Amino acid sequence: MKNLILFILSIIMLTSCGFTAPAKTDDSKPNVLLVIVDDQGYGDIASLGNSHIQTPNIDQLHSISARFTDYHVSPTCAPTRAALLTGHHSNRTGVWHTVNGRSLILERETTMAQIFKDNGYRTGIFGKWHLGDNYPFRPQDKGFDEVLVHGGGGIEQTMDYWDNDLFDDTYLHNGTLKKYEGYCTDIWFSNAQEFIGGKKEEPFFCYLSTNAAHSPYFVEDKYSDPYKDNENVHHAPFFGMLANIDENLGKMVEYLKSIELMDNTIIIFTTDNGTAQGAKVEGHRLDGFVIKGNNAGMRGIKASKYEGGHRVPLFIHWKDGGINVGKDINELTAHYDVLPTLVELCGLKTKPATKFDGKSLKPLIEGNADGFTDRIVITNSQRVEVPEPWRRTSLMQGKWRLIDGIELYDLSSDPEQRTNIADQYPEKVKAFKTYYDQWWEEISPSYEDQPYIIVGHEAENPSKLYCHDWHTESVSPWHQRHIRQGYKDNGYWQLKIAESGTYHIKLRRWPEETHLALTAEAPIRPAIPGTSVSASKKGKALAIQEAKLNIQGQDLSKKVDPDAEYVEFSIELVKGSANLKTWFVLADQEEIGAYFVNVEKVD
Repeated sequence: MKNLILFILSIIMLTSCGFTAPAKTDDSKPNVLLVIVDDQGYGDIASLGNSHIQTPNIDQLHSISARFTDYHVSPTCAPTRAALLTGHHSNRTGVWHTVNGRSLILERETTMAQIFKDNGYRTGIFGKWHLGDNYPFRPQDKGFDEVLVHGGGGIEQTMDYWDNDLFDDTYLHNGTLKKYEGYCTDIWFSNAQEFIGGKKEEPFFCYLSTNAAHSPYFVEDKYSDPYKDNENVHHAPFFGMLANIDENLGKMVEYLKSIELMDNTIIIFTTDNGTAQGAKVEGHRLDGFVIKGNNAGMRGIKASKYEGGHRVPLFIHWKDGGINVGKDINELTAHYDVLPTLVELCGLKTKPATKFDGKSLKPLIEGNADGFTDRIVITNSQRVEVPEPWRRTSLMQGKWRLIDGIELYDLSSDPEQRTNIADQYPEKVKAFKTYYDQWWEEISPSYEDQPYIIVGHEAENPSKLYCHDWHTESVSPWHQRHIRQGYKDNGYWQLKIAESGTYHIKLRRWPEETHLALTAEAPIRPAIPGTSVSASKKGKALAIQEAKLNIQGQDLSKKVDPDAEYVEFSIELVKGSANLKTWFVLADQEEIGAYFVNVEKVD
């Protein structure tokens, strides 16, 4: 009887921890489906406390998952993706911005896709990449076998196919442009299903990275209508995009069940930063206090240094691994913990030199918090050419938050970070700053590594360069609307010439697919009935008179044929690094950069 009671108690304890013993007895490798939603915050989910949004499928996954309630990412999208995919702090990967050449992941970085591929997995990406659109930064250069992505960091950005509007768009499939019918999120999920079911006998790693709910906020009215005229909803189309994502997640789960892969698939659901439109703040446009909507009681939204900018949901479910009952895990965790977690859960082999900034979350899942109680996590939003100490930084330990090295908050008594108590705890501030100084000294040498776009290489020739990746002190014209308006700015591309020889360099005002003349105006993109897609503005004509470029100490110039699509230069380049800068000279002698440039080795 005593042994029976002890046995029953042990079962109760295991159940109360939320996890049961693994049901699978063979050594088959688990599949991995990693879903990351763009711009959805912690408060944009019904099961996390928002009574004004309907997310039944996300809620169902939440109910059967390990839920990390104090999980942090970078405050913006590209840095989060870099950290998530490498297990390194985003600053170490070279990605601390979303534009200006600082969203390009360093060539030396190894992604989880490459690690999975080296361990015999099929690898696929569907949706948003945002870590470089040229060799050697593209997903196919970083371990992905199957690639279906849009360009840049979102639909309508400079790298994206001209006039894409989330409906019936043209995307890159394994490096080739292809037109698809349907809504972007539906396309990502349906093609991911096709990839997953293609070879059931082989394990897969599927990175399903939606561009929604990032701007532009275009979605069918049937998804946004339920949220219109609700005084508690800040942005109905944003919630509509999330409703569509939730619907697709439900379909994906049902598909996995139908092909009998659900039980041995690790499903990870997360997002890339705080909410973009789920809440409205007063005061500072990013760092203010919420006055409308829901952000789980946190201060700030996307890109904020405060909690609302970088604390997001993370759910992990794996039935065959015993992670199939809902349980909250409250220890401090971060995006660079995900890869080492998957390495341990899947039994992946890594190269001897592999070293992660993060740590496996498997002990936390099993109820062991050793090593997590006093850990420190640092996140920042640099958005400059060279990182600066304490720039928009949150140093976190437990419930303590040191902001920019000068503001201290205790979330246990002040979750909205309203009262700076730094003067009450000078020793704690001093200790945190000492830790930060040591961390900065260790990580800052990596800032010297540069992300060079390699041209003249067999992997990509010609190379299409976009002003999105200009290195410039101002914000580059990253969005197509800036191009339409004739945004007057300039910068340079950091290149590496793969081989010495003759190169043709074409300077364009409009992207190649438009076939528009240099001095032409772009036509209006029409509205789409039954959606929130409005007509675009007509693209502004520019009176371009002359084109110039500078590279490897060579200055070239040509008069412009106003009816031509581009100005072409032929130039001899030497193997090695080079900065390329271009100019268009207008009739009033004002100068701008060429927004689109092709570089091709021709001999």
